[in-house]
Amino acid sequence: MPLVILLPATSPAHRRWHSMLLLSLKQQGLSVDSQQTTLVPLFTQWLGVTSFGVPEKLGCSNLPLSSRQREMCKKKPYLLSSIREGARLGIQECKNQFKYERWNCSISPNIYTSSQTFSLSFVSSSLSSANSLFGYELSSGTKETAFISAVTAAGLVHSVTRSCSAGNMTECSCDTSLQNGGSASEGWHWGGCSDDLQYGMWFSRKFLDTPYKNSTSYESDVLRVMQLHNNEAGRQAVVKLMTVDCRCHGVSGSCAVKTCWKSMSSFERIGSYLKDKYENSVQIADKIKRKVRRKEKNYRKVPIRKDDLIYTNKSPNYCVEDLKLGISGTHGRVCNRTSEGPDSCNLLCCGRGYNTHVVRHVERCECKFVWCCYVRCRRCESMTDVHTCK
Repeated sequence: MPLVILLPATSPAHRRWHSMLLLSLKQQGLSVDSQQTTLVPLFTQWLGVTSFGVPEKLGCSNLPLSSRQREMCKKKPYLLSSIREGARLGIQECKNQFKYERWNCSISPNIYTSSQTFSLSFVSSSLSSANSLFGYELSSGTKETAFISAVTAAGLVHSVTRSCSAGNMTECSCDTSLQNGGSASEGWHWGGCSDDLQYGMWFSRKFLDTPYKNSTSYESDVLRVMQLHNNEAGRQAVVKLMTVDCRCHGVSGSCAVKTCWKSMSSFERIGSYLKDKYENSVQIADKIKRKVRRKEKNYRKVPIRKDDLIYTNKSPNYCVEDLKLGISGTHGRVCNRTSEGPDSCNLLCCGRGYNTHVVRHVERCECKFVWCCYVRCRRCESMTDVHTCK
């Protein structure tokens, strides 16, 4: 059974990571068969940059990037902070959207065995955060794979565009195409700093899609097409949810004239939109002929839209821990006994039942200001029932 997820040793940097990790595991008495380790999908390992506090200090050669991504990184090192923020946004929103469900985008347990860990801080820190996405979910072709691809591609667009609008880069700034436009009859005009998605979209496509398009060794054409489609669906979500914000100008607070600009929606809203797309994702045939087709023959005449999420394989139930696949299971998860949603004890615990224990909370309460000059509070205790899956 695999003990650890390893980055593919396709470059000198990857081979160094591979060797250092194996050496650390062997020094601690772990028996590791490198032929049975689970490999991280080559072009999704960029999410590992979230584990580095200041990735700029390490340089592009020491970060978990594909060769193409590393080339871009070296040409545009000032974008490293935006790349890291895009990965962080995607991973965090994934966890936020699925926190009450069986698959909760959590850290996969197969970076180490349940009873033994490794301590090589360089490798451990670089893999731990991204490991939540570097297991089964990214190579399985499921709905979860689709969501991860879309939300992280959207995160990269969002973070790069924010950097442009903030004036942090010379290659892009605000969207100047909207200047001097508007509607005089309605009393408003374009102004301010509209978010310019053009550069963010270009960079996200170049950084995330080019490695797939240029790959000749990707294990499955349908997974490659699926990845590219879902990347673009995530980017289109950012475009579709652009909003128009306005500010009033006039005497005594009147709104005689309005200055308006376009801005991106909050990433939480983008995440919710993509979660809805996940719920209505389309299963596609596992063989590609001239174009991607729906798996269900009766619905093949219904076109697949650019903003649909697509997947090839049905998801497992995620109920039981499987270290080999990186599935953590739902044992020990907190559930809601009175809920009828996905966080209910019946659904989350997969029918296994749940344990109930009482948790004591102590907090300050009934605080009053005492002249002069301090606040006096009481210590209040409360008891809460907490239910966890068996």
